[in-house]
Amino acid sequence: MKIVNILESTRPIKSDIRNAYIDFSKMTLSLVAVVTDVIRDGRPVVGYGFNSNGRYGQGGLIRERFLPRLLEAEPASLLDETGDNLDPHRIWARMMINEKPGGHGERSVAVGTIDMAVWDAVAKIAGKPLYQLLAERYGNGTPDPRVFVYAAGGYYYPGKGLEGLQREMASYLERGYSVVKMKIGGATLAQDCERIESVLRILGPGQQLAVDANGRFDLATAIDYGRALSQYPLFWYEEAGDPLDYELQAKLGEVYAGPMATGENLFSMQDARNLIRHGGMRPDRDWLQFDCALSYGLVEYLRTLDMLKDHGWSPSRCIPHGGHQMSLAIAAGLGLGGNESYPDLFQPYGGFPDGVKVQSGYVTLPPLPGIGFEGKADLIAEMRALAG
Repeated sequence: MKIVNILESTRPIKSDIRNAYIDFSKMTLSLVAVVTDVIRDGRPVVGYGFNSNGRYGQGGLIRERFLPRLLEAEPASLLDETGDNLDPHRIWARMMINEKPGGHGERSVAVGTIDMAVWDAVAKIAGKPLYQLLAERYGNGTPDPRVFVYAAGGYYYPGKGLEGLQREMASYLERGYSVVKMKIGGATLAQDCERIESVLRILGPGQQLAVDANGRFDLATAIDYGRALSQYPLFWYEEAGDPLDYELQAKLGEVYAGPMATGENLFSMQDARNLIRHGGMRPDRDWLQFDCALSYGLVEYLRTLDMLKDHGWSPSRCIPHGGHQMSLAIAAGLGLGGNESYPDLFQPYGGFPDGVKVQSGYVTLPPLPGIGFEGKADLIAEMRALAG
């Protein structure tokens, strides 16, 4: 068996929304198809992947560096020891030939996108849901397809006032979410407190609000916000400062006693390890948001989970950024704490298979082979159009 082709298409996911740092008016992503010569139900097995929102499409890097390395490799060198399936670890190593250590920027997104498609293909060839395969290979053998999800939104939008923010958050709660998230840092502290209070007023028992500054603040502003936010029962205070400013994160933790979250813009195990070593993160209350689609894929994420275990962290403190089904499968297979969700944004790439509903903050994944993209009609139509 072998990979016969790898296809990439850069797709728009533009929107008029903005957070504290960027707007999404020109946002794109890469959609990738890894085509194999394995036939199932009369069709070649194709693995699909894409990168999360907030980073742009990686077509140039994929076509110029990573795709040629894989297609030029001896096919048998990319297979596992049985010779009956692809080996994601060998494929990852091949992609990273002649890449220097460090420099964990855009290339981590390109590799992560291809890696997602490879794992989708591997699980399909094995005839299993990816979460089942992961539980058997790297977990306790028994996946838990019931996964916590929270609704991310609350972006700044032209003409959107407090009532509009309340309506948006109420719509998520009505759809079964128990935790909702909104943006801060794109207005004044006083205005953001007013926005927070407007959402808190509509929450019922067992419902919570998280806030996300998208790395906007310097230390003084992060602390000012932290002191103001301390009066609210927040689920977490997310990414106050630059993601690589570990000292800022550590000093904020000395002032803000509530749960904090960060990590979505760290793109390697080494970056994640530096956060754990130097960022003052607290394993009893804080949350880690590493996103495999942006950080070299699941092969690297497995290394990150091993590192966390060595430092006394449970995988249950990980709730990945991105809102995609790949992280849902990882959460179900390896016992993560949950996953982000964008109920009304970045479609058709976000969300769940058709028919899956949020109930009391949780979704239950159906037993679909691979990541489960085939269960989402609008998404699989886009993917199959790419593969031809």
